[in-house]
Amino acid sequence: MERLNVLICGGGRTGHLNAVLYRQQPGVRVALLTSQADLVGRQGAALAALLPDGGQLTGQPDLVTDRPAEAAQDADVVIVTVPAHARPALLRALAPHLPADKPVYVGAIPGFCGFDWLAEQALAERPNAVIWGMKDVPHTAYDLQPGVSVRMGGAKSTLYVGTHQRESAAARQALLGHLRRLYTAPVELLAHYLEITLTPGNPIMHPSVVYGLVGPYGQWHGKPFDKPLCWWTDCAELSAYFLERSDEESQALCRAVERRLAVDLGSVLPLKQEIVDAYGDQIRDSATMLSVLRTNRAYDAIVAPLVRDADGYRIDRGSRAFHEDVAYGLALLVEMGRRLQVPLPHIEEIYRWNVEYMGGLRDSALDYFPAAWPA
Repeated sequence: MERLNVLICGGGRTGHLNAVLYRQQPGVRVALLTSQADLVGRQGAALAALLPDGGQLTGQPDLVTDRPAEAAQDADVVIVTVPAHARPALLRALAPHLPADKPVYVGAIPGFCGFDWLAEQALAERPNAVIWGMKDVPHTAYDLQPGVSVRMGGAKSTLYVGTHQRESAAARQALLGHLRRLYTAPVELLAHYLEITLTPGNPIMHPSVVYGLVGPYGQWHGKPFDKPLCWWTDCAELSAYFLERSDEESQALCRAVERRLAVDLGSVLPLKQEIVDAYGDQIRDSATMLSVLRTNRAYDAIVAPLVRDADGYRIDRGSRAFHEDVAYGLALLVEMGRRLQVPLPHIEEIYRWNVEYMGGLRDSALDYFPAAWPA
C-alpha cells in the first residue's frame, strides 16, 4: 500500500484525536505541526484517545514539530485544525513549504468560516493545492492533556466534505479516496462549498448561548456564575430561544443564496435536524432544541470557557467562542445578509453585543471574504 503523508496543523483536541486515529490506519504517516513547546518536547511519545466505553487507543505521531518547513516537506494531505482566527497566519507560514510537484490536499476540520476563500487567497502561489473542508468534526473531543491524552466524545454517523469550486472531478475523487482511507465512517462529497459555510454550527451556537446567559436579558447578566457550567447540558432556555431565532434567519439566508447563485443548499438543514441526524440515538430526547442540546451524550461534559475571579466564574472574553465564532463565523453571516438584503435581526443583535462584550474586532473573516461576492 502506498504511503500517505498526513500533516495535522494544530495541537488542540481535534489535532490530538486525529493524530491517534490516523495512526491506526496502515501506511499512514502522521506529522503534527504545533506551537506548543511542551508537546514538541515530547517528540517520540505516544498519545492516547480515551474512548466513551472506557477503553483507549494509542498512536505515536511520526513527527511533532513547530517548524512549518520540516512538517510540510512531504505532505500529501494537510488538515488544519487550528481555530479560524489562527488560520490566516498558519497558511501564510505553511504555503512556501508545501510540495510543488504533486497535488496537496489542503483542508480544514471543521471547514466553516469561509475556509475555501481564505485558502484560495493564502495559497495563490500553490496552484497544485486542492482546497477542501469537512462540514463538522468527525468526533467531539474534550478533556485534553497536551502531549498525553484526549477524551473522545460522540462520533458523526456520516462525514461530509466539500471542495473549492475550482477543483476538478478527478481531484475531488482523489480527495475522497484519501479521506476514506483515514476514516472508518462513510465520507460523502457535497456539491458546493457553501453547504459547509452556511451549515448552522458554532458561529450561531456559541454566541447565542453566551447572549442568553449573560446578555442584557440573561439570568446572569452582570453577575458571576457560582460554579463551572457546561455549554450544552447547562444550556439556558433563553439561550435555546435565541439559537432557534438565529437558526431561522440562517435558513432564510440560505434560501436567498440559492435564488441569487442558483445553487442547491437543500443539504443545509435546520440546526436541530442537523444535530439529530448527526448523533442519532446518542440523543435521549429530540423533542425540542433545548432537549436536544441538554440530552445529547456526545455533548456531555463540554465545559464552557470560564475564568475565575474573586466573585466566581465569568465567560472568558479571550475564548475562541468570540475570536473564532463571532469574528470569523457570525461576521460572515451578517455581511452575507447585508449584501443580499436579507433581514437578520436576531443574528445582528447577538453579533453586535458579542463584539462589544469581547472588546471589539481585531480581525475577521471579512479580511478575505471576496469583495465581489455574490457576483
